[in-house]
Amino acid sequence: MNELQIIEYSNQRVLTTQQLAEVYETSAKNIQMNFANNKARFIEGKHYHILKGADLKEFKNNLPNDIGLVGNRASQLILWTEKGADRHCKILDTDKAWEQFDNLEDTYFKVKEMFNIPKTLPDALRAYADQVERNEKLAIENESMKPKALFADVVSTSEDSILIGQLAKLIKQNGRDIGQNRLFSWMRDNGYLCSKGDNYNLPTQKSMELGSMEIKERTVNNPDGSVRITRTTKVTGKGQIYFVNKLLCWKLK
Repeated sequence: MNELQIIEYSNQRVLTTQQLAEVYETSAKNIQMNFANNKARFIEGKHYHILKGADLKEFKNNLPNDIGLVGNRASQLILWTEKGADRHCKILDTDKAWEQFDNLEDTYFKVKEMFNIPKTLPDALRAYADQVERNEKLAIENESMKPKALFADVVSTSEDSILIGQLAKLIKQNGRDIGQNRLFSWMRDNGYLCSKGDNYNLPTQKSMELGSMEIKERTVNNPDGSVRITRTTKVTGKGQIYFVNKLLCWKLK
C-alpha cells in the first residue's frame, strides 16, 4: 500500500472514495456501486460523511492546493470513516481487501488514535501512563526484533503476528531492500507459501511446522444468509525473527 495522503474530518481520519478504491485495488465506480446497492448497511455519521455546499467548500479550502483529492467541479463528496472502510472490505470480500484493511487499521487509523490530545488532567495522566507502558513494550519488542547471530536457534517470540507486507518493511529496516511482492515470490519459490490451487499464498506444511506462520480466519455473513470463511496468512513473532535472519544472508534472485 502506497503512503496515503492524510485527510481528516470532524477530528477523525477519513478516506475519499478514490483513496479507498486505490487501497483495495478496485475502481471508484465499484465502490460507488457497492454503496448504492448496500446503502441500508451504511449509517451517515458513522460509516461516512457526505459534504455539500458550504461544508464542501470549507473542507476544500482547508486542503493543500496540490493534493488533488477533490475535483474542482465536485458538487458533493463522500468521506469514509474506519468503520466505513471496514464495511466496504466485507462487501468486496477479497484477500487483498482484507489484507489492506488490516494495514489501514494498524497504520492510517491507529496513528491518529495515538496522538489524540487529552482534554482533562486525569485523561492526561492516564495517557501518560499508557504511553510509558507502550514505550516499555516497544523497547522490548524492538530488542527482540534485532537480528540474532545468523544460523543461531530462534527462541524469541512476539505476541503479535503481522502481515507479509509488514514483514517486508521490517526486513528492509534491518538492511535488506525487499518489497512485498518480491517477498511473496521468494516465499513461494522457497517452499514457505503454497504456489497454486485453493491454498495459494497460504502457509505450507513446512511453515506451519516451523511455527513461522499462522492463518487468520474471518467469518463473513453473506447477504443471502450463508456464511463464508476467508483466510489470511500472518507471520508469527518467531517467524519474524526467522525470516529477518534468513533474508539478511540469502542471495535474492
